[in-house]
Amino acid sequence: MRKLVYYIGVSIDGYIAGPGGEIDLYPLGQDMAAWINERYPETIPTHVRGQVGLEDAPNRRFDTLVMGLGTYRPALDIGVTSPYAHIRQYVASTSLDEIADPSVELVRDGLSVVRELKAEDGDKDVWLCGGGGLAAAVLSEIDELIVKSYPVVAGDGVPAFAGGFRPTLFEPTARESFGNGAQVTWFTRAS
Repeated sequence: MRKLVYYIGVSIDGYIAGPGGEIDLYPLGQDMAAWINERYPETIPTHVRGQVGLEDAPNRRFDTLVMGLGTYRPALDIGVTSPYAHIRQYVASTSLDEIADPSVELVRDGLSVVRELKAEDGDKDVWLCGGGGLAAAVLSEIDELIVKSYPVVAGDGVPAFAGGFRPTLFEPTARESFGNGAQVTWFTRAS
């Protein structure tokens, strides 16, 4: 069975984006950028991959992603209708009427689609790309967290999980540090 992996960047105070959806607040050092490009190249948007030499990079960990409208909207705002054309894309939204791009599937129930995707055969996992509301809605199905923690306080914004008080235990399994003070920590769901 495939895993649902929430691979996300967060501020010290637990925000994945600013109040207006800003994500440029995270200081990304060159060593960390190179590490992400090597280890998780499929998490780089298609329109950026050519700029960083990843045009033909294979998908290493994920072949499918699920995102909420708040994560999809910034791509639409710059005229990109398929931000991750190199993998299967699902947008979970109850307010979006349609998606004009046939390579991006609109789903109404994120939890149901996540369960279906996890049940598929395959050697690659499903990336929960964001946002906080969707992460809270599918928390029961998250098998692993890969948290990029950046040394910045946002003060306000989109929390990593926006959906009420539901303590859920995960165990840290590994951690890697970078020159800019950022860390990546892997967590698995506690048994």
